[in-house]
Amino acid sequence: MNIFKSIEEAVVYISEAIRRIFGPSDDMYPVIGVQPFEGDPYQGPIWAD
Repeated sequence: MNIFKSIEEAVVYISEAIRRIFGPSDDMYPVIGVQPFEGDPYQGPIWAD
């Protein structure tokens, strides 16, 4: 019976991971929209790799 409990725990572990990956997002980012760029691009020397 111990093998069945181990299999059950593995299935629960994997199904919770799948639910977390494919479930709705729980991010709490503020809804502020796109912010305009108010700076100037860097005009320094070109790097040579």
